[in-house]
Amino acid sequence: MSEMTDSSRVMTQAEHDTWVREQFQRANTHLAENGVLFESVVVEASRYLAPYVAVWKIKSQQGKFFWVLSGDLPADYVPFDVAPDARGALRHFSLSWQLKAENIMQAQGLDETQENYAKLLADRAISLHQLSERDDLF
Repeated sequence: MSEMTDSSRVMTQAEHDTWVREQFQRANTHLAENGVLFESVVVEASRYLAPYVAVWKIKSQQGKFFWVLSGDLPADYVPFDVAPDARGALRHFSLSWQLKAENIMQAQGLDETQENYAKLLADRAISLHQLSERDDLF
């Protein structure tokens, strides 16, 4: 994903649609694993930047809204009120992941798995920030 802005091969519409469905399933599963039950997607506020990242605005059965991230990165979610739009959500995840990566790297007794996860978060944080700066995507 560090090459998120390099689209060397264009996806077919069928590949794109399959990718979006898979990422929706992944986002929904991540929410459910964290006790948030899906009700609906606010499609007009969501963004699908296949095959890299999907940013979903999802309404829970409890009536709360969340930004949910899925794609070629760890799935994650935050309350909707942290960002006014998908671009802001990408920026929020980027900053949050930079901080998480730094905190992990500074931990005592860091093992290889934790170090690799921190490096992944840091790399994806940079890519998310770069994407959030692209006007053509929003």
